[in-house]
Amino acid sequence: MKTTASQLPRESATHSARSPARISVVTPVYNCAGCLEQLYERLVASLSPITDDFEILMVNDASTDECWTVIVGLAARDPRVRGINLSRNFGQHAAITAGLDKTRGEWIVVLDCDLQDRPEEIPKLYAKATDGFDVVLARRVERQDRAIRRLASRLFYRVLSYMTGTEQDGAIANFGIYHRRAIEAVCSIRESYRYFPVMVRWVGFKSTAVDVVHAPRTVGKSSYDFSKSLKLAYDVIISFSDKPLRLAVKLGMTIAALSLLLPVLIVYLVLSGDVLVAGWASVMASIWFLAGLIITLLGVVGTYLGRAFDEAKKRPIYIIKEEIDD
Repeated sequence: MKTTASQLPRESATHSARSPARISVVTPVYNCAGCLEQLYERLVASLSPITDDFEILMVNDASTDECWTVIVGLAARDPRVRGINLSRNFGQHAAITAGLDKTRGEWIVVLDCDLQDRPEEIPKLYAKATDGFDVVLARRVERQDRAIRRLASRLFYRVLSYMTGTEQDGAIANFGIYHRRAIEAVCSIRESYRYFPVMVRWVGFKSTAVDVVHAPRTVGKSSYDFSKSLKLAYDVIISFSDKPLRLAVKLGMTIAALSLLLPVLIVYLVLSGDVLVAGWASVMASIWFLAGLIITLLGVVGTYLGRAFDEAKKRPIYIIKEEIDD
């Protein structure tokens, strides 16, 4: 076991002299100690018919239960299990990045640890990948989540599609199999705000989707409550789209344009005798026009300044506290 104070920028794919594993599995772990043993057994059973040359990377995102203890035990039994323990909770997608940075496989599988992403679907995804695809995404035909969560997810992806100008499918999340060249492209993006599904689409590469069975949650509960989901949606939209900026500009220009119609109304009121204060018309028209321009300028300057400030700090995406590496 080794301990590192912080995660340095990712090394090249040749950083390890060891033979690469054929398949690497990355799973972010948070408060799911009760299902990790079953996850391990089902992964081994699903991967073994494909190849004996695989590794399982479990990234503990500062769970408050016994997740890390379970991971240590699994790694002691099977050297193909590798563990990464983050110093604090950095979020699911930062944890995924930590695992991806450490993979050695030609093919990388990403799935959640709660067993809703079924390990038994991996052979189907791998078979499709061998047809010449770099990215094979798992499309959940029938999501086994609460109705309110499914509704919120559909709304989120519709807004995200509109804001980013790309087609986003609410039935697709992290689960999939990815060739190393696609993962290396994703890992080369060292931005602070991360959302793995959008990043995979952004880097391109030949991709397809395969329908899979989505299992109901049997252990624990989702860590994404309403406030966290809302924050994630906000961060993703701001990080991967400049449309809010352009909408702010349009709003400002609309207000400015409407202000040009205001004098017509004011002239009518003056002629009808309803306005008795001299200069009121010109003052009101000027205020509305300038307010529109100010909103436009603040939208432009504020958004770019905020993004530049966040990225200029160059803080690490995650910090590793402990690492189990064979």
